[in-house]
Amino acid sequence: MTKNTRFIPALKFDWLTRFFDPVMKLTMSEKKFKKALLLQADIKDNETILDFGCGTATLTIMAKKEAPKATIYGADVDPNVLKIAKNKVENSGCEISLRPYDGISLPYKGQTFDKVLSSLVFHHLTRSQKEIVLKEIYRILKFGGELHIADFGRAKNIFMRGMFLIIQIFDGFINTSDNIKGLLPEIIREAGFDKVIEHKRIMTMFGTISLYRAIKLL
Repeated sequence: MTKNTRFIPALKFDWLTRFFDPVMKLTMSEKKFKKALLLQADIKDNETILDFGCGTATLTIMAKKEAPKATIYGADVDPNVLKIAKNKVENSGCEISLRPYDGISLPYKGQTFDKVLSSLVFHHLTRSQKEIVLKEIYRILKFGGELHIADFGRAKNIFMRGMFLIIQIFDGFINTSDNIKGLLPEIIREAGFDKVIEHKRIMTMFGTISLYRAIKLL
């Protein structure tokens, strides 16, 4: 993956990025699945947390408000979405560090984070990109650290599978295929993670969101 070039904007086109938050609010049960992800992650006040692919920082801000004394970071490859995120963070009054990254190497030292969160990022990535990202997340997690992902998974029913076609048209059939086939847990394991579990499935207007948890044991 060439640095800073090959990524899919939040709504496929840069000019649509400013509409991302309203679209998410209207169509994706955003607060519901993000609250469920935070409940699953159970962030403690003394922990250091990364929101990988933080987008407009909705989850990042929610995490900080959930655990005000935790140290929260956000990273995203899209400079346009980071501008929106920085404005939202400033308006929220939260102390959060947002950083760009090049799509390959996360700008953090090894064993920095207790937990990494990620929401609706992995379906944007090809198989090779998923593998690269997961190895980087593994590197920056402390031993015993946890990865918590909310993303599209195997459709709960035929209707959900049909609605997910809209996402595939926007975001690409190749990079979303692993998600809809339910292969994300296997890819996470191959990156070195243990105890990979699908905790919950949430239906949205455009498909089934799966909540995953994985642990770095060694």
